[in-house]
Amino acid sequence: MVKHNKKRNVGIIYELLLNYISTNIIEGNNFEAKKASKIVERHFKKGTELYKEFKLFNALANTEVKNTHVVASILNEAKNAVRNNINSAKLEKEKSILIKNINYTLNKKSFYHSNIKNYRELGTIQTAINEWKSNSSDLTKIALLESKIVDKMLSEDKNIDNFKNIDVDHTDRLVYKIMIEKFNNQYKNSLNIDQKEIIKNYVFYKDKNEKMLQEMFERKKDQSIALLNDFEDRSKNKYLLSKVDNVRSKINEVNSKNVNDNTIVKFLTLTKLIEEITKEE
Repeated sequence: MVKHNKKRNVGIIYELLLNYISTNIIEGNNFEAKKASKIVERHFKKGTELYKEFKLFNALANTEVKNTHVVASILNEAKNAVRNNINSAKLEKEKSILIKNINYTLNKKSFYHSNIKNYRELGTIQTAINEWKSNSSDLTKIALLESKIVDKMLSEDKNIDNFKNIDVDHTDRLVYKIMIEKFNNQYKNSLNIDQKEIIKNYVFYKDKNEKMLQEMFERKKDQSIALLNDFEDRSKNKYLLSKVDNVRSKINEVNSKNVNDNTIVKFLTLTKLIEEITKEE
């Protein structure tokens, strides 16, 4: 029977690397962040067995469906992929090299102790994959593991950070996670759903569907202006009203035809300012 090992869990190791990169960027330690980013790029690149397992792992971790028959089909496809498309010996060698690289390059004993909020779910998925690889005869254990995966896939998750229905690679996910954490840290609280949606669309579509991104951004500008206008009509707070014209002007100045990092930073800052103004009415 194949046991679960945190250091050889592709999902957990990937999350630990993201956490390490995000934390160091937020703390201004770009050198450490860059070292970890290179590890991700080198070991999770397309064509490796590690990348194959990661893609499979990620599908099981993030796919959400409403039909049990669809879940059963996904699990069967996953089993076939594990048994027929992944070279287990080569994969284990790649994992050993990855662990060695992390230990040598980052040299942080605390690296493996970072908190992973969905640790148990990631452990369940890796254990199931390991059992499928080994063609385990422990049907009771396999049934229990698969039942937990099914429950997760059938659960309804409203979290905006979920990536269902979005075809992105691990680099896009990394950028998104870092941007979210940087802004959360800057504002000392969580970004609202609208702000997260702006960042998500920017990261995922700026190089893939620029026209759609521009149209989305223009809609967000119009919505922001409408919110300010509505506030201006209803509010009697002279101090807050004195800020409206300046904010409205700055929103109009944002170029929705040339969306880049600076554009996003400016607009998110303005969006936060609008939220603060209107909630203090």
